[in-house]
Amino acid sequence: MQDLYDFTFRQIELDIREIGYGDQSVNKKMKTYINMLYSIIDKIDKWETYRYEEKSRIFNLYIEIKDNEEKFVEYFDKYYIYLSKISLNSLTKSVIEHKF
Repeated sequence: MQDLYDFTFRQIELDIREIGYGDQSVNKKMKTYINMLYSIIDKIDKWETYRYEEKSRIFNLYIEIKDNEEKFVEYFDKYYIYLSKISLNSLTKSVIEHKF
């Protein structure tokens, strides 16, 4: 799990550098993105306890959705259930077809 964690943050840093930010800006952007990531994880951790309105509000915090927001909530509900039923290893073993 630590390797996955390290890889994720290394990729975020590389992507920020690829955009063209300098060293000082990279640190500032990393802090912003990491705080946002932890905020999302905190809200998603309790996903199954939320009603539809609360789930919709979470999406609107991070993504500006004008139409079909119910499709986002429905999709994420299905995806959440799918992920809760499989192991992390099955996602990292080059499994090509995921059905949820």
